[in-house]
Amino acid sequence: DVVLATKVNARIGNGANDVGLSRIHIMDALDMSLKRLKTDHIDLYQIHRWDALTPIEETLGALDDAVRQGKVRYIGASNLAAWQLMKALGVSGKEGLARFVSVQAYYSLAGRGVEDELTAATLDQGLGMLCWSPLAGGLLSGKVTREGADPESRRGRRGATKQFPPVDEERAFNIIDVLGEIASRRDATSAQVALAWLMSRPVVTSVIVGAKRVDQLIDNIGAMDVALDDDDLAMLDRVSAEPPRYPNWMLTYNAASRVPAGHPFAVDSWNVGELPRRAN
Repeated sequence: DVVLATKVNARIGNGANDVGLSRIHIMDALDMSLKRLKTDHIDLYQIHRWDALTPIEETLGALDDAVRQGKVRYIGASNLAAWQLMKALGVSGKEGLARFVSVQAYYSLAGRGVEDELTAATLDQGLGMLCWSPLAGGLLSGKVTREGADPESRRGRRGATKQFPPVDEERAFNIIDVLGEIASRRDATSAQVALAWLMSRPVVTSVIVGAKRVDQLIDNIGAMDVALDDDDLAMLDRVSAEPPRYPNWMLTYNAASRVPAGHPFAVDSWNVGELPRRAN
């Protein structure tokens, strides 16, 4: 009933090999995690970020060994650029090594940068996407407005200068206004609407909620029962849309010339990283 996931990369000691994605660090960190978690295997073991100082062949070889030893069931990646993900998948295919099955990435109404390239790569390769900070660090929770933030919220505690993840505040407040409008109409909370929008995206497998209290967790789970219609989704898409970045605006021309009008993959906007929405 539980899918147990954890990550590797962060520093766990003062030594030169106590950080990164080298074979020695992966093996040591994995054994420490198994001991702390009091289990003999981890379902999903993820690299936390790219390690520019370690060859990806070494990293994937160590992860493959962990899978073959039975300590890890599946491997995933987090916070990678699309080219890094594709390079890793290429090495796995060429060498016959265990392949990443998922990507963990920052994705929210206030941060849609993954749509530039990563969502398209994930869909193309058949990987699942797990979204961290789906409420943009609590910004979309309903506790933050143009007038200020609840002092008990993360944003209220940190102040305006230490926000993570970074956002375009004016755009974010426009999103918050629309979330409030839809939440009122749907008898839901702003957080539930924000999560429901994210779960409607075709690339999203699951969202990672950061609840501190039971009532917050219950509220977040309630997003599963929020049914957004096409008008709701269109409102949220419009208010959260980001300017197209190269090469996406150029690829639009190519896609438009190859896919006939009316086809599910026909391009009718600047965003070429999308597929038809998942049905509610």
